[in-house]
Amino acid sequence: MATQSEFSAILPKMLATLQALVECESPTNDLESAHAVTQLAQVLAHDWLPTPSRVEIHHGRPVWRWGPDQPEILMLGHLDTVWPMGTLSRIPFTISDDRITGPGVFDMKAGVVQGWAALKESGVTESSGVGMLLTTDEETGSHASRDLIAQSITNAKAVIVLEPSLEGALKTRRKGTSNYLMRFHGVSSHAGLDPDRGVNALVAAAEFIIATQQWGNMERETSVTPTVSNAGTTTNTVPHLAEVHVDVRAWNRAEQERVDQLVRAFESTPQITIEIVGGIDRPAMESAMSADLFTLAQLTNRELGYPELMECAVGGASDGNLTAAAGIPTIDGMGAVGDGAHADFEWASASALPPRVKLLAKMLTKLSSTP
Repeated sequence: MATQSEFSAILPKMLATLQALVECESPTNDLESAHAVTQLAQVLAHDWLPTPSRVEIHHGRPVWRWGPDQPEILMLGHLDTVWPMGTLSRIPFTISDDRITGPGVFDMKAGVVQGWAALKESGVTESSGVGMLLTTDEETGSHASRDLIAQSITNAKAVIVLEPSLEGALKTRRKGTSNYLMRFHGVSSHAGLDPDRGVNALVAAAEFIIATQQWGNMERETSVTPTVSNAGTTTNTVPHLAEVHVDVRAWNRAEQERVDQLVRAFESTPQITIEIVGGIDRPAMESAMSADLFTLAQLTNRELGYPELMECAVGGASDGNLTAAAGIPTIDGMGAVGDGAHADFEWASASALPPRVKLLAKMLTKLSSTP
């Protein structure tokens, strides 16, 4: 395996690859850009990988893949970002001292480049049982790629998620997410002439919103948050339809199921019909599924002589929630070190790229040689 100085020597090449990837803007909702970024990834990865990668179409969306379809060790990430097209003109790719900035540089294009560099430096091949999958719809819930992720982990003994990390801490717990769209159907009428002939959907929605304030649990850190609502057509009409979106976060499946039951049990007046869209989305990533891999990462990190590796629990979800819930040991946050995911001040550390690659490369070597 390469020495630290040799790893530092590849930094310019990593930065050039990262710049090309960041400057190919790829918002999740732009399918044309999804095709463009996966094709670019195939070109860029050619300089890093021992064998060609491939672009596949899954449920109408492109994904980038390398290695076996069902590897024993899967590196998992995404190429889409939350940033709309044109953001690059406002937040261009720049390197200032240790800070690399640009839309998606931290979440999570630097992690993608680190994954490619780790594959090169570790010397693992497709026959080593290592594979890599990059999707293009993670930021909106991975709905098109979920079954592909499930298929990809059929033979997996470990999943390494290349999502970014604040101050280098690996993510060993993630809250589960549930998302609901509540539609309240009433009856419209003239608000001045005969309001009593209507059934006010907005009032029913307001009753629901108030009820949700009792469903969270501060002690268990379960949050139930109405986020977006709309109702009505004109100011003099009793609204026949009201919609409320609700975001739920919890540290375990039991809490998600408790809130789900409350949502589905809510009742308004008999004249109101309630339609529920959504439910439990990504199950919680619980610590039991990351414990062994975090221990391996810590030991490997110490062998390399780096500062002690820390762990953290976060409220946001990733595809690691899906793989952990499927019973596959999963470690998350192995990507870029920096800050500002989804924020204008998003940045990744340039100096952290080589040591992070070395840690990942050595972990891949260890995992691929373990029966």
